[in-house]
Amino acid sequence: MSTIARASLAVVAGLVTWILVATVGNLAIRGLLPGYAAVEKAMDFTLAMQVARLALGAASSLAAGAVCRRVAPTSATPVYFLAVVLVLMFIPVHISLWAKFPVWYHLVFLGSLPLLTWLGGRRSGQVDTHAS
Repeated sequence: MSTIARASLAVVAGLVTWILVATVGNLAIRGLLPGYAAVEKAMDFTLAMQVARLALGAASSLAAGAVCRRVAPTSATPVYFLAVVLVLMFIPVHISLWAKFPVWYHLVFLGSLPLLTWLGGRRSGQVDTHAS
């Protein structure tokens, strides 16, 4: 498989992983946090619910970065690209939800996407700084 094909597959695998972890985690939050399901559609979340959502986003980003790096282990570039794609995907979502959440929530979520995706893509405590 060519390097470009592997890198592309890695990014897609990371995106799919992010969505799967977020979906399964959201189902868990619905079952574990009383009242969450009742306010989810209106997005009228308590602080605890917001923190749970941020933790889920963090877990999703870590998992996505790890899967991306596992698919393309010889280069960190796909992980960086995945991080950028995630931020670009979520900026419009958060703009549309701006009034539903406090500013700190948007900043933490959007800021954690690249950082935690990168951390998830770390291998053996070292990051490959050579773009392939």
